[in-house]
Amino acid sequence: MAEYTPGSFDCLITDVSMPGRSGLDLLQHLRSIGSSMPVIIVTADPNPTTRSRAMRGGAYAYLTKPVSSDALFRHLQSALRHVGSGPDGDEQGKPSDD
Repeated sequence: MAEYTPGSFDCLITDVSMPGRSGLDLLQHLRSIGSSMPVIIVTADPNPTTRSRAMRGGAYAYLTKPVSSDALFRHLQSALRHVGSGPDGDEQGKPSDD
């Protein structure tokens, strides 16, 4: 994983299944270091337990593939509207899903 620098990114879009570190582990790590950057999970995993873990962990949205570009764009716009007042230059909004 590349080194995270607060304020470098406004939003993270990640998958659950990735080589090395899962998207859920990445989300947990970001929250553990105090980041409130919105995180959108895009995954082929429709498991309600995985979705619940992501949302409880602070994901902004949990989208299952296939995701339309319109839906992804809509969630990204929503997440970016909430950026601006958190500890690393962002504020997490209400979690949503599609």
